[in-house]
Amino acid sequence: MPRVTCQRPLPRLRLLSCALILVLLDAGGAAHAQSLAAPACTPGTLGCRTPRYNYSQCRRNDLLDFFTPGLPRLSRAQSAHLPVQVHAAHAHSTDGEHFALRGQVRLQRGDQLLQAPSIDYTRGSTAYRASGSGARQVTYQDQSLLLAAHSISGTTTPQRAEAQDVRYQLLAARGNGAARSAQVLDAERSRYQDATFSTCDPGSRLWYLQGRQFDINHGTGIGIAHDVSMRFMGVPFLWLPWMRFPVNGQRLSGFLAPSFGGSSNSGTYLRVPYYLNLAPNYDATLEPAYYSKRGAMLGGQFRYLFGIGTGELNFNYMPHDQLYGARRWSLQYQDYTYLAPGWSFNANINRVSDNTYFEDFGNSLTQAATSLLGSSAYINGGGNWWNASLGVDTYQLTDPTLPQSVQPYSRLPRGTLNLDIPLTGPFIFGLRSEAVAFRKSNALEGNRLDLYPYLEAPLQGAAWFLRPRLGYRYTQYWLQGNNGTPDRALPIASIDSGLYFDRSVNLFGHSYTQTLEPRAYYLYVPYRNQNNLPIFDTAPLTFDWWSLFSSNQYTGADRQVNANNLTLALSTRLIDSSGIERFSAGIGQIRYFTPQRVQLPGYPVTYESGSAYVGMLSLGLSRNWSLQWTQQYDPSQHRTTVSTIAIQRRLDDDGVLNLAYRYRNGLLDQYDVSTLWPVDGSWSLVGRWDYSVRDHRTLEAFGGVEWDSCCVSVRGVVRRYVRDYQGNMANAIMLEVVFKGIGGLGSRTGSFLSHAILGYQ
Repeated sequence: MPRVTCQRPLPRLRLLSCALILVLLDAGGAAHAQSLAAPACTPGTLGCRTPRYNYSQCRRNDLLDFFTPGLPRLSRAQSAHLPVQVHAAHAHSTDGEHFALRGQVRLQRGDQLLQAPSIDYTRGSTAYRASGSGARQVTYQDQSLLLAAHSISGTTTPQRAEAQDVRYQLLAARGNGAARSAQVLDAERSRYQDATFSTCDPGSRLWYLQGRQFDINHGTGIGIAHDVSMRFMGVPFLWLPWMRFPVNGQRLSGFLAPSFGGSSNSGTYLRVPYYLNLAPNYDATLEPAYYSKRGAMLGGQFRYLFGIGTGELNFNYMPHDQLYGARRWSLQYQDYTYLAPGWSFNANINRVSDNTYFEDFGNSLTQAATSLLGSSAYINGGGNWWNASLGVDTYQLTDPTLPQSVQPYSRLPRGTLNLDIPLTGPFIFGLRSEAVAFRKSNALEGNRLDLYPYLEAPLQGAAWFLRPRLGYRYTQYWLQGNNGTPDRALPIASIDSGLYFDRSVNLFGHSYTQTLEPRAYYLYVPYRNQNNLPIFDTAPLTFDWWSLFSSNQYTGADRQVNANNLTLALSTRLIDSSGIERFSAGIGQIRYFTPQRVQLPGYPVTYESGSAYVGMLSLGLSRNWSLQWTQQYDPSQHRTTVSTIAIQRRLDDDGVLNLAYRYRNGLLDQYDVSTLWPVDGSWSLVGRWDYSVRDHRTLEAFGGVEWDSCCVSVRGVVRRYVRDYQGNMANAIMLEVVFKGIGGLGSRTGSFLSHAILGYQ
């Protein structure tokens, strides 16, 4: 086979093929916009997720049969500077002007490979024609595309080309299809007749897009589609006479995939989001919605990105809720702004129209149980040994069963300054300080200054550590009216110490490093009578493992416990050869040498000699099994006060089974079972049962099925759940059909399942 090296450029097949990729990838227009914009959120939610498609069900041999492995991976700029290598069984020219290449013609430049039975080329006119013969077609391949055509002809100057009976397969992204003809009109414009696109296997297209004509303008980055339809199992169900879409990766305004569903609480609903590409650095999404029992709602999102910061606004507005009898709305705003080196502004604003909003528009028990919405805005600064902040915090009560008096104080404003300054040797000077103005209607208001300077000397070796600390806490109040200026001052001393032992062990045929880590923490705080101090933002901390080593058992500064306590704890871990912790366990208790005299109003002094025993265990010896267990036992009451256990079993590749039990004395006693159970390669069962032993009732139960194929997923769920604080139940039927690569129709069932089933994929 003769070998010819030619410096002339190849026919511009890459332009033709890339244009074909872009038009077919973005067919449907808004499908591309949906991948770039965050999907519109369900009304009532404060966050949503971007869909990810699983193509594991697709065949691996679905490429066109001429795929050539081993082509170099080069950029377009790198390939442009390489010579064209031409191979042919026969190369003939009678006049040096017309060239005929025959017999397994192969033209390659870098990662671009053109093969054809015959290619004719005229030097003067730059005209060429690559023709197929019988079953053999003209084929083209690069690192992102396979393309086959009956013939390709055109000129390189001017730049024109036409391909007949085109088939293509995307390599860099999932997708394939065909076109009756494809034309390059000039360097910027191209046209395609009777083109199709699908992410299904070529021999089994459950769905595909079909357009009579696509006109592409690469200069403007805009494509125009005419007479576009979407078909499922050969049946058309969506048609548009005309549509714009992006062809060069830019965002473009357009409709996103609609969603619909229904529940006994709000009736059937339909949401149709529309994406607005306002500028390269900000965009918006509007989502008109209609609930058959409640009325019309408008949701939306606005995002921006500037050199100094970024932000996002989400809102929902219903002018008149037919069931509630008034307007309903929700608002969430987040912003981060760079101010100067080490300084920034952060805002997180959350508000709803009323305290039953989440009951009516939240789609989970967690949302319905939201009792407080916090909003804050702060200027934050920091350096190597300091950080500071100044801002405000406000709260909205969203639990209709709670009186307005339990709403937390607003902090208008609040400032903090924290220092950690290294001194000579191991010594560190630290400061924790806070100044707050507490404001609340129909309640005692005032200002508070809390200062906690301390000196510590952390020491450590390979198998031990010792962290002594001596501090002094001073808190001053300025109360409104005639309530005075009470204060509190006391020293705080602590010593945190521990040892670290390790050894090599062999368990179940695997080598591990086992550790044994005893720890002792002593805390001394003298008693000060604090009954004259108000309660602005203080509440008991949730008692857990880390509370064993805390200098205070309360949040806020209104109460500082008295202490003459010694915490003793012992933990152990198993670490494999790769450094992953496979097992950990620990047990600890605080021993009280003096009564716990500092209490919140209404709580008596406690005289127990020790706290509850706190135990924890984490087990993950294999990738399929994991266990998390925490237990608290109060020896003074001879009973368990807290118990939580969670077991997870991974099933096959994507399946999961979760078993959980949660108990807290006097508060909750619940069993929770959830699963994604694969039946075969395509079918799976999904379900959850959350039962309250304390209330003798089911809190949430749903069951459904999933069917997953190469390019289509179908999810159906029947659900019954508690929708409000009074325990009223609601029913819902959720159905979603996902056409992988462009979006889905129906309710967002996949997003719901990912939140309801731990480990759902």
